Amino acid sequence: MIRRSFVALAAAALALATATPAVLSQDQQPRELTEIERQLITDINTHNSAIKTMVGRFLQIDTEGNRIEGTFYLERPGKVLFRYNPPSSEQIVSVGRGFYVVDRKAQTQYAYPQDKVPLRQFLDKEIDLFKANIVAVAESGDYFSLTLQDDTPAGIVRVALVFDKESKNLKQWTLTQPSGAELTFSLYDVEFDLEIPKPYFYIDPTFKSVQAPTG
Repeated sequence: MIRRSFVALAAAALALATATPAVLSQDQQPRELTEIERQLITDINTHNSAIKTMVGRFLQIDTEGNRIEGTFYLERPGKVLFRYNPPSSEQIVSVGRGFYVVDRKAQTQYAYPQDKVPLRQFLDKEIDLFKANIVAVAESGDYFSLTLQDDTPAGIVRVALVFDKESKNLKQWTLTQPSGAELTFSLYDVEFDLEIPKPYFYIDPTFKSVQAPTG
C-alpha cells in the first residue's frame, strides 16, 4: 500500500508545471491572483526558501482511511528521507539524483527521477510557487491553501498545499488523482535548521534494483 501511495504522490509532480499564476472564479473562469494573495505566496516562498533543514513526523491517510505514520528529514537542496514506522521496512530517500523507494528488510529499491516527485518544489534551494499551475486559493481560519493542477496522460491531477498563515510553514498537502481518490499527508512536531547526520541521506549500492509498480 505504501508503494501504491508513493506512485500516486509521484504523479502529482506534474501539477507543478510552469504556468502563468491564475485561479478559477466560482464560474470556473480564470482570474488573476489578488495583490494580497500574491504577497502571501511571496512570503511563503521567501520563508520556506530560508529553511535549510526540517525534521519531524508525518501522518499519511488515503481515501479508505488507512493511516501510515513515520518520521521525515529534509535538507535543501535536494535531500529528503521519509521513514515509515514499523512494521514497515520501507523508506523514501533522495540525495539530489532522483527519489528511491527502499525496502530495508528485502534490500531492494526502485527509483523515480527528481522532477517526477511532488516535493521537488520544496527541495529546491529557492522556492517559487509562482512557477506552478495555480488553479485555486483558499483561506480558512489560520490556514491558506494553494491548489496546483496539471493535465497528465492519466487525467487531471491536483495537489492542495496547506500553509499556516502566520508562520508560513507547510502543514499538509492533499493529492487528488484522476480517479478522484485522495491521499493526505500531514506534518507535525516539526523542528527547523537542525543538523541532520549525513548517513541519513544514503542509497545503499548493494541493494537490488527492482521495477517500480505501475498502479
